[in-house]
Amino acid sequence: MDFIKGITFAPFGRRGVLGTEKARKSLDYMAESTGADLVLFAPAGLQDTAQSESICYTSERTFSDEELIGMIRYAKRRGLRVGLKPTVNCRNGVWRAYISFFEQDVVCEPKWSRWFAAYRDFQTHYARIAEAEGCDLFIAGCEMVMSEHREEEWREVIRAIRGCYAGPVSYNTDKYQEDHVAWWDCVDLISSSGYYPAGQWEKELDRIEQVVRRFQKPFFFAEAGCMSRAGSGQVPNNWALQGELRLEEQTEWYREMFQACRARDWVGGYCLWEWAPEIWDAARAGRDSGYQICGKPVQAVIREFYGGGGPS
Repeated sequence: MDFIKGITFAPFGRRGVLGTEKARKSLDYMAESTGADLVLFAPAGLQDTAQSESICYTSERTFSDEELIGMIRYAKRRGLRVGLKPTVNCRNGVWRAYISFFEQDVVCEPKWSRWFAAYRDFQTHYARIAEAEGCDLFIAGCEMVMSEHREEEWREVIRAIRGCYAGPVSYNTDKYQEDHVAWWDCVDLISSSGYYPAGQWEKELDRIEQVVRRFQKPFFFAEAGCMSRAGSGQVPNNWALQGELRLEEQTEWYREMFQACRARDWVGGYCLWEWAPEIWDAARAGRDSGYQICGKPVQAVIREFYGGGGPS
């Protein structure tokens, strides 16, 4: 697969978010201002808690199939590649990495088998859309850390996706977990969330490179980003960090990441986190201390590195 110059657009958006003229104009601006050539959509599946067995992807909390398909077609018409990453979240706010169940089935307790059945249905629903609409990439979920040891179940998830979708399949593990997934051989691309602290990129890339060489698979960062908040560069994964607005924190972190990664010919790209479904003006962007890219100085950094078409 060609180098991925991607950005995640309106992740986990509610019903109606993608089906607007504002969203289409924002997608246009994203491509024009950053040089991105792939847009990643992340429809949300919702379960009540980390121990719930059912996953809902048809409520008002998730954009509709119709608006997703409409936006895929719009992105394709303007020459963008499209990826889908259906992602499960917990309604009670617990991070998806903590979804887990007893290792052995216990009567009257929730079970891995039922959860994985629901998860397969969730993934294959969107895999069928990806196939029908000619999507260029499918990512089978994100940061499911406490489930990743269930190797056979994950292999079955990937097989089920391949039964619906003929394109390249990946899975987005979390930061620091690249060398703990045993089933990378069954996907086409290895990917992870690249929220690594400033000053640590060389060390972490050395570690990830060993995994890439072992499995002989392409690699990319399916997520990567940093908040515009003082101190975020040291804990870029911590969205709950409290700190003063500092736009430079984001640009400095991005520049270091790009410079470190471009020296590694095995890093096959990024799907940066995140882009809003409407264009932010300078005043609004200048007040935001979160991960948002739109309207911030970091756009110029991304354009600088994306504009060259990949690693130099």
